[in-house]
Amino acid sequence: MADVVTYDSADGIATITINRPEKMNAIDAAVETGLADAWRRFNAGQDRVAILTGAGERAFSVGKDLSSDSTPDYRRFVPGYDIAVKKPIIAAVNGWCIGGALTLVMAADLCVAADNARFMYPEAKIGFAGGLIAGLAGRMPHKVAMEVMLLGDELTAERAYQVGFVNKLTPPGETLEAARAYARRLADNAPLVLEMLKGFAGQVVPAGPMERASHALREVEAVMSSDDFREGFASRRENRKPNFTGS
Repeated sequence: MADVVTYDSADGIATITINRPEKMNAIDAAVETGLADAWRRFNAGQDRVAILTGAGERAFSVGKDLSSDSTPDYRRFVPGYDIAVKKPIIAAVNGWCIGGALTLVMAADLCVAADNARFMYPEAKIGFAGGLIAGLAGRMPHKVAMEVMLLGDELTAERAYQVGFVNKLTPPGETLEAARAYARRLADNAPLVLEMLKGFAGQVVPAGPMERASHALREVEAVMSSDDFREGFASRRENRKPNFTGS
């Protein structure tokens, strides 16, 4: 069975692919884990830029796999939430991008889309939402974001380009090539400058409430999984002074 998320590294560029084309790259528990692992690998490795895409031409991803009973926790695998990612990310979108998959594109720094790509967030019609999508109002004009979120209507690639959610449109089948051209230019630039500017820009773009909560939880969870946390409890049990190391 092929990995549901693949990671290919070449010349400082990581290509992370949701690899369930037969399911239009729907997100189930295995995809959630695979994406989280991919971002951690990207952070730890030498790749300077990542391209996030979906296998096939039908869909980047149609969001939650409705055949799965698991409740998705998107902050665990959308970059920049539970897992901080300081290096640039490019989304390469073919076909449909639906529901929670839209938050993956929202979290990217650049987006290349096929001119027949379509974006949609139908959760208000279905009756569930995780809240991360509220950050969309900081990534495109407010009224357009509200139209996408509240009405659940389709946003065409051309409209997404017009409102600044997409950087470049391509003919179908050429999206990944265009994303790689962007990635090559980014990979040749100074990594520290890219990291600084991405970090500064992240302080300018308004964050939704779930995004702010995720950042706070990330800090709390880092403390709770630290050596100092374990040392503190061990010292109390052993009735001694703790030896904290800051790790």
